[in-house]
Amino acid sequence: MKRLLGMALAGCAAALLAAVPAISFGQAADYPTKPVRIIVPFGPGGSTDQLARLVAERLSQAWNRQFVVENRAGAGGNIGAGVVATAEPDGYTLIMGSIGTHATNSLIYPKMPYDTVNDFAPITQVANVPLVLVVHPSLEAKSVADLIAILKAKPGQLNYASGGNGASQHLAGELFKHLTGTDVQHVPYKGSAASLPDLLAGRMAFMFADLPLVAPYIKDGRLRALAIAGRNRITQLPDVPTVAEAGVAGYEASAWYSLFAPAKTPAAIVDKLQTAIAKEFKNPDVQRRLDAMGVEAVAGTPAELRKFQASEITRWAEVVKAARIHID
Repeated sequence: MKRLLGMALAGCAAALLAAVPAISFGQAADYPTKPVRIIVPFGPGGSTDQLARLVAERLSQAWNRQFVVENRAGAGGNIGAGVVATAEPDGYTLIMGSIGTHATNSLIYPKMPYDTVNDFAPITQVANVPLVLVVHPSLEAKSVADLIAILKAKPGQLNYASGGNGASQHLAGELFKHLTGTDVQHVPYKGSAASLPDLLAGRMAFMFADLPLVAPYIKDGRLRALAIAGRNRITQLPDVPTVAEAGVAGYEASAWYSLFAPAKTPAAIVDKLQTAIAKEFKNPDVQRRLDAMGVEAVAGTPAELRKFQASEITRWAEVVKAARIHID
């Protein structure tokens, strides 16, 4: 009897072990069999949107299946991210996340509709995007020092724009205020592209903007680039110093964009997506398009993204606390 019971239990265990990978790999082998949504938690036109549409375009062509970008803006990206956090974990709803939705919103919002880490399965860090400090030409600031002097002469009277509360542009602006001891009002928009009309009209004093968004306007003179927010200068604007080089010691900020799925999405599907994106990003045409945007492609592994995400949460937690950044 014991022998028969042991054989039965062993048989059940073997069947279960065989079934788990069969389900996952079977899903991955057929995936995708229907359209896939990539949620962009901001409005159209910004870097998040542009990168999501590039990924959607390339995967649609590679797999002959439709990848559709859906903009769900609001609450600093929390609305769109919340949609994905509660979606079926089957690989058919993804999100192009940002530093806000997947690192810092949890640090500055008193109540979050999702868990930044545990509600998502990382797929790949898609790209890093330089932030550029730009001002309208009507503002008499030809350098970072000029801008600081103007802001100190008019405390609380000028505004700066961002793509939303918790967005990379917001964090960059608050870090700048903290390190320079200036007082300037933050004006959030539903995505960085939505800020352009007011920025170009001179209603905003400055913005730490994603390079792809403002590069054409820097080129035609409608915006003036004062500094690069990151650690190093960039090839697209070789004569523009970093903020740290311009005299704000310790300053460094950047934007990054990554693809996530809902938690518990089968690892085989996650790996299939990451492998396909990494392959597409090696395509010469894609590389040319990313270079033209001033974007640094990453396309790393899920494990690398999870480690990077954790490091960003830790790094910005210190900044948020020191600069007292919060959303009431």
